[in-house]
Formats: sequence, C-alpha cells, structure tokens
Amino acid sequence: MSIFTGSGVALVTPMNEKGEVDFNVLEALIEDQIAGGTDAFIICGTTGEAPTLDDEEHLETIRRSIEIIKGRVPVIAGTGSNNTAHAVMMTEEAEKMGADAVLLVTPYYNKTTQDGLYAHYRAIADTTKLPCILYNVPSRTGTNLLPATMARLAADVENIQAIKEASGNISQVAELAATEAFQKGCFDIYSGNDDQIIPICSLGGIGVISVLANVAPRQTHDIVALYLEGKCREACELQLKAFELCKALFCEVNPIPVKAALQMQGFAVGDPRLPLVPMTEAGKERLRAAMKDFGVL
Repeated sequence: MSIFTGSGVALVTPMNEKGEVDFNVLEALIEDQIAGGTDAFIICGTTGEAPTLDDEEHLETIRRSIEIIKGRVPVIAGTGSNNTAHAVMMTEEAEKMGADAVLLVTPYYNKTTQDGLYAHYRAIADTTKLPCILYNVPSRTGTNLLPATMARLAADVENIQAIKEASGNISQVAELAATEAFQKGCFDIYSGNDDQIIPICSLGGIGVISVLANVAPRQTHDIVALYLEGKCREACELQLKAFELCKALFCEVNPIPVKAALQMQGFAVGDPRLPLVPMTEAGKERLRAAMKDFGVL
C-alpha cells in the first residue's frame, strides 16, 4: 500500500526571534495545511532546514508534529544523513515516536558509489519497520541514485517503498518507471519538483513532495487529484498557472523564498538559519507578484 497519494508538504521549520524552533507557529502551519487538503507531512527535510537543526531540535520537531497531526494524515520524518550510523539512529528514534515513514536523502559531500548507496540504504532499512522513501536530489548532494540501483533496492528490501525524484531529468524518471521493479509495484514515485508534478504523474507517479504546498496547499493537492481523476486538462492548466510561482520559490536557495512567502501570508516563521540569509528585496518583489498572480496573496 502506498504511503500517501497526492500532495505531501515539505514543511518549513518556523523559528522565533531568538532563532529557536517555534512550536506554536508549527501548530498553526499544520492546521492550515490540513484545512487546505494536504495529504501528508514531511517534517525536517531540506525545506525544514534539517542541516542546521541539532538532534534534540530535530527529534522534538518530529515528535511535536506527530502529536499535533494525531494520525489525520501520514507523517514522514526526514532522518537521512551522509553518516549511515546517524541516519540509523534518527530513523529508530522517529519510529519510536510514531512516524508513519521516513525520508532518506542520498549521502552528500562524502558521496559514494552506486554499490555504496545500496549498502547505505539497506543498512538503514534493515533496522526499521517503517516504510522508507529514498530522496534523489543530485543538485544538492552531488550524488545521483540511478534507476537500476533504486529498482534493485526496492526489489530486495520490502520496506523501501518509494522515491522522491528531484533529479529534474524526466528521461531518468522514465527509465525509473520502465524498470521491472516499478512495473511490478515494488515502489512508488513522487515528484520532488513542483514544476514537474504532471510530467512525473504521467509516467506513473502518484504525487509530489512539495515546497509549493507550503503557500498553496489546496492548489497543490488539486493538481495531483485532478490528474489522477482523469481530468488531465484541468490538472495541466493548474500546473501551468503555478509555473511562475514555482520558479519564484526557487529564485534564491530553498527555503529562503518559501519562508519569505509564508511571512507575506501572515505566518511568523522567522528567517532561515545561517548559512542561509533572508530574501533580497528584488527576490521578494518577484515572489510577491507571483503569489498575487496565483491567488495566494
């Protein structure tokens, strides 16, 4: 069974004026997302600034999110690392807290070979009963999880059940969808790029893990829902209408723009932690215009 179908929001981690995680704002964000039709939450991923959260903050953010969501939709905890042992520890803790699944990014900086990726992911998955979503984002990690490696993992390891595909390479996604493992239903594909939801769904994907959903939960949900209902023209129209906003949300390094966008919508999410800095005025102007055009401001 799929972990979720539709729009999973890669939720920001709100910070107060002291730069601490603000759990009151976190609750407000979660309730707004649920009211907007979001189908799943990804907590402490890249958009949630996981690289600058210490372990205590990271795990407490996951725990509090699970408590707030109360089983209404799945909670997917970001527990990946370039240190396999650390990823194992974080995954075990997320399982104890009641997470529904984990998101595991490919090892960054130290990187590895395809055999190393297989060994890394198998070592994590073998220590948990939770479903694992592998996260392929070569632009950030410098490592590309190739289709053959993903297919091998999904065929060999029962709880490796999905991939967040953010390579941006539609030909690679097509190659992934053509694998025997995918054709046999061993794993699901989620778009990791908001501007490619429809193309990836057309290749057999069942949803998106989304930055856009932070500011447009209903519309992001609807893009997937309309497509899967067979209303392809309507889904395409909504995807294209969102195109400029998708670009604006990445005109500076994520999550700089999405935090600025949420502030424009009245959510006190604070600034990103260093080394990320607040959005430039020129970026804010572009973002504000795109949000108004899309009807979310």
